Amino acid sequence: MERGEWDNQTLLMEFLLLGLGDTRELQTPLFLLSLTIYTVTMVGNILIIVLVVTDPHLHTPMYFFLVNLSSLETCYSSTILPRLLASFLTGDRTISVQGCMAQFFFFGTFATSECYLLAAMSYDRYVAICQPLLYASLMNWKVCLQLVAGSWVVGLLISTAITSFISCQRFCGPRAIDHFFCEEAPLLELSCSDTGMIRILTIILSFPDVVFPFLFTLASYVCIIAAILRIPSSLGKHKAFSTCSSHLTVVIVFYGTLIIVYMLPRTAALRQLNKMFSFFYTVLTPLINPLIYSLRNREVKGAL
Repeated sequence: MERGEWDNQTLLMEFLLLGLGDTRELQTPLFLLSLTIYTVTMVGNILIIVLVVTDPHLHTPMYFFLVNLSSLETCYSSTILPRLLASFLTGDRTISVQGCMAQFFFFGTFATSECYLLAAMSYDRYVAICQPLLYASLMNWKVCLQLVAGSWVVGLLISTAITSFISCQRFCGPRAIDHFFCEEAPLLELSCSDTGMIRILTIILSFPDVVFPFLFTLASYVCIIAAILRIPSSLGKHKAFSTCSSHLTVVIVFYGTLIIVYMLPRTAALRQLNKMFSFFYTVLTPLINPLIYSLRNREVKGAL
């Protein structure tokens, strides 16, 4: 469409989130499912926070990171699910442009912070297994606080940069976002401005956003697995692996679904599949994280 034709159109004041489907019969089951997921997610993550704070045996760097991960997950879920629940309940799927930008900003902040927090947790496990004699000096409380604060600050800065550029776009139709939350790719499809620069910026920022923490986490676990394989006794191997198995499971689930979502081409045939995987890493991952840590961790079960 020519630029003059775009200029003659009215700029959008709100978007329509198409959600997970238009079938009226599915709205009540989807509402009940989403409400159950949100309730269990909040209760599970808040319970982990309370356990770690109240049990002195869990006042270690690993559980300090876990408290921050659970805090991130509660914020993460609260960015998406309450709005989704409201749309199921009322049938109103509209969201203002400002509300959409706010949701995108907070989602981006928490998602990026989680990438860096998972990297910090992998470093903690690397030091514990590969450098056990230096663990107390390398992972003191000052270092832990710096790693957690750095995770939140980097997430905030990267999300601010991307959101600032997207909010400068002109959206003039169509207003329907084929997704259940405000996400970058479907938003840019509605822009009538030149998106070339912002797409280049997104590719550049994807390296500090996802690629660097992912590669760091991957390198940490390569070293951890190599160190575990060098342990002569099978009991020693099992004990060493049990200290990082929960975190490794979370990393695989989070990055596995994240990579699938952003590697899938946004063709009409694959959009429903894309939304399904997006639902998994944005909604189900915060649900299963507390379950993984509570079911696979003897210390957490002991605190319970």
